Amino acid sequence: MAAAAIRKRPAPGQDPRVHRGKKPRYAFGSIGDYEKLEVLGDGAYGVVIKAHDRRTITLEACCLAACHGHPSIIKIFDVATDAETWDFFLVMELVDGGRTLCEEIWKPLDEDVARRMMRLILDAAKKIHGVGIIHRDIKPENVLVSMFGALKVCDFGSTMRQKPAGVPYEECRVGTMIYTSPEQFAGNRYYGQAMDMWALGCVMDEILAGETLFVGKTEEDMVAEMSKLRDQINSTGKMDGLEFFDELSEAGREVLLGLLAFNPDERLTATEALQHRWFSEPSASVSQRYPGFVNLFS
Repeated sequence: MAAAAIRKRPAPGQDPRVHRGKKPRYAFGSIGDYEKLEVLGDGAYGVVIKAHDRRTITLEACCLAACHGHPSIIKIFDVATDAETWDFFLVMELVDGGRTLCEEIWKPLDEDVARRMMRLILDAAKKIHGVGIIHRDIKPENVLVSMFGALKVCDFGSTMRQKPAGVPYEECRVGTMIYTSPEQFAGNRYYGQAMDMWALGCVMDEILAGETLFVGKTEEDMVAEMSKLRDQINSTGKMDGLEFFDELSEAGREVLLGLLAFNPDERLTATEALQHRWFSEPSASVSQRYPGFVNLFS
């Protein structure tokens, strides 16, 4: 929580002691409870300072607590503080192996593997969205993979509670650029949970392709790449030039294109995606071809 703190200076000749030995009428808080951020103004008798209340539990902790118990979301155990510095620390579960999904998809993965991965991540998104939260930075680096194959969505530092319809967010672009939705690049500050679904479409593409969907380094690059992809999909109904797309099942294409719908109102929600037939179709045995993923999808 940001606040403005005013430090009063005593008038010339005034005794700086406030209570003059008497019992104070009010119970004052400690200035040590606040972290000085910046000076907003400096007058003759006081200084206006923007400060952060160190006692406030961060939104990240609150969001993690709201999602507590979901097997594909990192667990939070405690919020601890340093008595000297007043820094806060989130105490979370240790994921054995310490690898991220980004490290696991250094090459294209089979559709069956992608289906099982996406089911777990989409189920985590369903939980996050179900409690009224937008993650705002979903990407493979923010999905941990344990040595036993469990997937855990982590890093809720950019998370926000979803605002009511018609109420804009302060920031237009949040998170990592190559997973940012088209509506954000268009300057729309009224985005919603659909931005997470676009990011999940980028993640699904990355799992299947073994490389990121977009490589733009600047906003101009990203807009150009997105425009090219939109034109391809509108003209051919497919993602041209991607080898995996031609081999993907029809149901798999429907999910991928549903997540990457340029109109956020037409984009699949987490619930809708999980209900798609792609997740109920019979799949070949993964263990025979990818023994390293046996535990991941048991």
